Amino acid sequence: MPPHPPVIVHPPSPGGGRRVTINGRIAGLAHGRGELAELLRKGLGSREEVIDLLDGDLIEWRGGGVDDWPPP
Repeated sequence: MPPHPPVIVHPPSPGGGRRVTINGRIAGLAHGRGELAELLRKGLGSREEVIDLLDGDLIEWRGGGVDDWPPP
């Protein structure tokens, strides 16, 4: 069985946003794609300008996909 991706974007929370974990540690709460990309850059130590949010080897989406963000 292949290992889980290092990043998990958890289901939308009732209060808004989605919790993000990187390698089992909470990286923060993202309220959209931009905030998620910034958390990933910081948490992964990436200098990449663009992070592929659809990369299944990098990110596991739970409770919705890349376009599922609760209203603030």
